[in-house]
Amino acid sequence: MVGAALLLAVTAFWVYHQYKPLPQGLDAATPLRPAVNLRFLSDETWQTDGGDRRMEQAIFDEALRLIAQAERLVVMDMFLFNDFAGAGSDDHRPISSELTRALIARRRAVPGLQAMVITDPFNTVYGSLLPEHLSALEAAGVRVVMTRLPRLRDPNPLWSSIWRLCCQWLGNDRDSGWLPNPFGEKPVTLRSYLRLLNFKANHRKTLVVDEGDTWTGLVTSANPHDASSAHSNVALRFSGAAALDLLATEGAVARMSGAGLPKMPEPGASDAVDGPAIQVLTEAAIRRASLSLLRESRPGARVDMAMFYLSHRGIVDGLKEAHERGVVLRVLLDPNRDAFGRTKQGIPNRQVGLELHRAGIPVRWCHTAGEQCHSKLLMHTDAAGEVELILGSANFTRRNLDNYNLESDVRLLATTGHPAIRQAKAFFERAWRNEPEGRSYSLPYEAFADDSRLRYWQYRVMEASGLSTF
Repeated sequence: MVGAALLLAVTAFWVYHQYKPLPQGLDAATPLRPAVNLRFLSDETWQTDGGDRRMEQAIFDEALRLIAQAERLVVMDMFLFNDFAGAGSDDHRPISSELTRALIARRRAVPGLQAMVITDPFNTVYGSLLPEHLSALEAAGVRVVMTRLPRLRDPNPLWSSIWRLCCQWLGNDRDSGWLPNPFGEKPVTLRSYLRLLNFKANHRKTLVVDEGDTWTGLVTSANPHDASSAHSNVALRFSGAAALDLLATEGAVARMSGAGLPKMPEPGASDAVDGPAIQVLTEAAIRRASLSLLRESRPGARVDMAMFYLSHRGIVDGLKEAHERGVVLRVLLDPNRDAFGRTKQGIPNRQVGLELHRAGIPVRWCHTAGEQCHSKLLMHTDAAGEVELILGSANFTRRNLDNYNLESDVRLLATTGHPAIRQAKAFFERAWRNEPEGRSYSLPYEAFADDSRLRYWQYRVMEASGLSTF
């Protein structure tokens, strides 16, 4: 009888937390807004002919500039915001410290500035510790909001249904860890490991500030994480009503986490947009927009993708179907080899790469040397030169696109002649063609080809079940 009751309880938790209503304001597709003050930004890493690694970075330089001029409000939501180094790494940019100092300095310079940092419990190893930079921010008057992940749906129901029943009530304690820390030096608790296995995150990477008489937003794939500072990434900066839309989507995360943003101007009603337009997408709205882009592509159009993780079956099928219709595709993937000093076995990208390659779709691998090709970009160009660009935090996986993680992307509609589109296209062409001469951004498909059926079906089971970190 007891066993049957426990099984019933686990099953009930399983079903409910897979399909429960999302907190208000999530899974948002905001109105199309005029695209104002646009700039495409990228962090690019390549290998020289002599085997040295070189980088050019712009994303967090722009974030630091925006923070340094804010007068009224700064809201930053970042997944990884820490100095956890990982194994075998000693040449990182201290970006977490740079951002911390910038926020504290601006609060001191403008005492009336309201500043909020929303982040993921990963940065405290799920409650086992409080990093010094987060303590310093709070001491300076910057509100630090830790996302309440249990309010989200469960991507790993096999474990989470048990965890919710037995373990979530235990909470966690700082300074009582006794197990090795997989991300740093200070020991962590068993409860941190148990929470980690839920495999969910606030994976967003956004910034909103006032800039003069307007508001400016930044949406990116980049984390202010020291060990990630050599990664390749992309971002889009924009101003106007769309930045206030972005702020509203962050208000939803703050509210679900027990906080609230100061009252700010409303973005206003949406009028017809004549010219370049931008839209904020969160959670599953990113999947719907991306699938629509692929399904509506026509023969002669081009679709370019650069992606850190590609595993979502709907997206994979959409790529293959577009190819069959005569759409010209190019897919640039991270080889899923490097993970902060550790070596991975290539799942899921090499398995999806095999599938795409056999379908006749050109696939290339980023030429990484310890870092990751962390960009998340999808771009469609039709025969008339109209372009649709989607970029941001979301990998194209079940966990990132099916309302499990928190994610933020932007969708830009413009022509090939728009400066931001030209910059995005140039970014992709450099990586695909290894230009200019002497730079190696990418390698041919054969460099990481993997035709193992065992690993292919391992990927399929991991993607379908949620028993994965991607």
